[in-house]
Amino acid sequence: MNTPSALARRVTLLAAALPLMAALCAPVRAVDADEAAGSGRFIHIRPKNVPAEAEPAAIEGLHPPETGVIDAPTAAVLDHGGYGTQSRFYSEGGLLQYLSFGVYPRLNLGASLSIDGLIGNGTIVRARLPQVQVKFRFYDGDRYLPAVAAGYDGQGFNYSQKDRDYKERQRGFYMVATQELGLPGLQAHPSFNISDFNSNAIFGSIPLTYNIRDKVALLFEWDSINNFNDSRVNAGLRVYLMPSLSLDFAVRRIGRGGYYDDGSPRGPERVVQFKYSGSF
Repeated sequence: MNTPSALARRVTLLAAALPLMAALCAPVRAVDADEAAGSGRFIHIRPKNVPAEAEPAAIEGLHPPETGVIDAPTAAVLDHGGYGTQSRFYSEGGLLQYLSFGVYPRLNLGASLSIDGLIGNGTIVRARLPQVQVKFRFYDGDRYLPAVAAGYDGQGFNYSQKDRDYKERQRGFYMVATQELGLPGLQAHPSFNISDFNSNAIFGSIPLTYNIRDKVALLFEWDSINNFNDSRVNAGLRVYLMPSLSLDFAVRRIGRGGYYDDGSPRGPERVVQFKYSGSF
């Protein structure tokens, strides 16, 4: 049962996080030439099968771009003037909250904040340093060539209090491509990243997504590929509750065992996450 002191710590941490979240939610966006001329038209990153000259009504009701799989990114970005949130509930009562914004055409900026032990009966609650995310989609691709984006993600996973670092390192600087594989709804999102320039180690990622009639999507990742022992396999299911809201159920580190360097066990982890997108 939660003690008064434990509840007080939770309330204090949430109060400290609110100014950061409120600042990120401020409607910050650049004014493009059409808006300056008074037309008020936003720039949208349309799906490949929607013509650029299509009227706004032609894209209403479509699902927003899928900017990520489970841990790995895709080449998609939020529309200019759009925003997205992601709330991940992970092991031992942790919450990882993302906020991102389409501040310029093709450019997304965001931040994340993780709090260990926030949910449940534990008495130890710790907030980690906020991290930033940046993504720029510099090529939209076509029927034969993939869309390509580059970015930075400073968020790691599974923090070690003993080592004062994440057991699963941040993605760091990355480049990702997204392309449909011939079957409608089946897409690959291969990427490579450099997590730490001190070691210059290059990691790879091979994610696949299969969207079934915009009702559910199957998710698969072989991530953090540098050597087999440190790579991880993630899989999950995404349920589209409505065009702007989805719910993910996933298992990370499938089939893993053994221990991390700090002696803690390394095994499968179940996560649940909500994603919501909108526009200002």
